[in-house]
Formats: sequence, structure tokens, C-alpha cells
Amino acid sequence: MDRRKFLGTAIAAGATLSAASAPAVAEAKKNVKIIGISCSPRKAKTTAAALKICLDAAKAVDGSITTDLIELAGLSLKIGIFDPADPKGSQGGFVELIPILSDPSVGGIIVGTPVYFGGMTSLCKAFLDHCMVFRQQGFALSGKVAAVVAVGGARNGGQEFAIQSVQTALLCQEMIVVGDSRPTGHYGATLFNPGNDDISTDEFGIGTAKNLGRHVAEVALKLATRTS
Repeated sequence: MDRRKFLGTAIAAGATLSAASAPAVAEAKKNVKIIGISCSPRKAKTTAAALKICLDAAKAVDGSITTDLIELAGLSLKIGIFDPADPKGSQGGFVELIPILSDPSVGGIIVGTPVYFGGMTSLCKAFLDHCMVFRQQGFALSGKVAAVVAVGGARNGGQEFAIQSVQTALLCQEMIVVGDSRPTGHYGATLFNPGNDDISTDEFGIGTAKNLGRHVAEVALKLATRTS
């Protein structure tokens, strides 16, 4: 076979392979879900609003992405680590979240926390502690994309420290931790609540939230495509 015939055959084979693999890639995208976890003790306030901005930006990346916002406010989370011998007693309301977060269709999880005295909320810490169950279940969160958004009462009110503290726990789950990417490109989304429960005027913070949601979705889609 001469060179021209060989190249023509190779190109045709490549086109056939691409066409055959396209449905698999599309199917992988359909199964990607991004979940936002609001660790604020106050339901439907600024942390939930910030997560909604992230999730809306994630959905805008690709029409196949689905999102869900879970608020921990009002959920009974006991202090302590998961006890396999007493799952309901040791986990309380967290039991409901175990199958949701460990579902293979979940490609990314964005944790949101208000900033209390320069750090995450006690509700956020309880949530992360309860995630020990995923390590005990064969690292069920391993390979999922993770990101953090923090809302503080001042422009520089400890958001970055709170974010890094949460990221440390997520790294222990073998998750792929990402920041807010370009153009802001730092640790995560940092928003400012001036005290009136309204973050709509924080243009910079909203920008970081949009960048974070987009980045999580982009990385989750790439991972889903490679593993399909």
C-alpha cells in the first residue's frame, strides 16, 4: 500500500472511531452532576445564594450538567465520627446524604460556608467529620472534583483561611480540589456580606463564584469523558 492510500485508510478509520465514540462521550456528560452543600445554620441566606451562583455557572458550561443545592440548616448532625456499628445513631440526618454524595453520577461537590471568627462554621466542621464514612467505604468520594466558597462579614474577613481549612479535609477524601480559576485565579470563591444578607453588590465576589462553578464543571466533564 502506498503512502497516500495508507493515510486515506487511517483517516477514514479515525473518523469511524470518532463517530462511534461520540455517543459514549455524550452519555458521560449526561451523567455529570454538581452538588452544592450549604453549611450555614441559616437557610436560604447568603451562603446558599453564593452556591446558587456557582451552580448556575456550572450549568452554563454544558447543557448536560445537572445541579442540586443541599442546605444543612435544620439537619441533625451529631458531633463525632461515623460508627459503622450504629450508622443511624452516630450520623443522624447525615445518613440521608451518604447515597446522594457517593453516587457515581456526582462529578463535583462545592462546599459553602459562612466565616465565623475567621474559620468555617461548626456545622461545616461536623459535615466534614461525618464524611469519614466515605473513607470507610473505600474512599467513595475519591476522584470527584471539590471546591469551596466562603462568605464573610468583611471583604477580608477570613474567607481564604476558611476555604483552605475545608480544602484540607477534602484532600483527605482523595478528591480533586480546584480553585476559582482565571481571571481571578485563587483558592476559591470569596464573597462579602455587608450585613444586610445581600451579596448582589459584591461584583468581585460574584465573579469568583462564577469562575469557581465554571471551573468545577469543566474539570468534572473532562474527567467523565476520560473515564467513559
